[in-house]
Amino acid sequence: MDTRKIIIAIDGYSSTGKSTFAKLVAAKLGYIYIDTGALYRAMTLCAIKNGIIDHQNNIDYEKLQKSLCDTAIEFRPTGENGKSETYLNGENVEKEIRGLETANKVSHIAAVPAVRNFVDSMLKRYGEKKGVVMDGRDIGTAVFPNAELKIFMTADPEIRAQRRYNEMVAKGENPNMEDVLKNLQERDYIDTHRETAPLTQAPDAVLLDNSHMTLDQQMDWIITLLEKR
Repeated sequence: MDTRKIIIAIDGYSSTGKSTFAKLVAAKLGYIYIDTGALYRAMTLCAIKNGIIDHQNNIDYEKLQKSLCDTAIEFRPTGENGKSETYLNGENVEKEIRGLETANKVSHIAAVPAVRNFVDSMLKRYGEKKGVVMDGRDIGTAVFPNAELKIFMTADPEIRAQRRYNEMVAKGENPNMEDVLKNLQERDYIDTHRETAPLTQAPDAVLLDNSHMTLDQQMDWIITLLEKR
């Protein structure tokens, strides 16, 4: 297998297991997994700690803009089995950014254009270093259009809805299967019809339909793909 470091961009529909797959691929190759959501969560945690966003989710935009100059976010393979963890200004904040307070405010911070531009600039810097795996909706089309390997993940809607349903049940929730499927279909529509960077398969992306594949089979698939390249 070619040992040169490359960028692996993984896009696709919700509930196709993109993040789980991307993390396993990164660990297998010794790459860094870039968790885009963690970047926005870290920015949100920074805003919380610095009093930039209050309990009513009001944001001090001027203070937020100034804070960007002093904010450093990075991923380090310090977790179990080389798992990437998030560091904010040198401090491991992996647990903090997964907390409820951060989760409840991240959508407000992530919607700020200055924050999105800041995160995009970080993603592009990671791309310059190579040896990264990133998943999302527009990684191979907008963030890393020149990625050496692009994968587009899909699966039957009913199968994806069942996966989402199982995850919710495992968390102690009591979902309705019809509602889960409807929500997934609505998200698919929004993702593929939004004005900015809609979800679409890049012309040079390899399609991975994992409707009837286990994680082990998906890993065998990508290793074979990499070996052929």
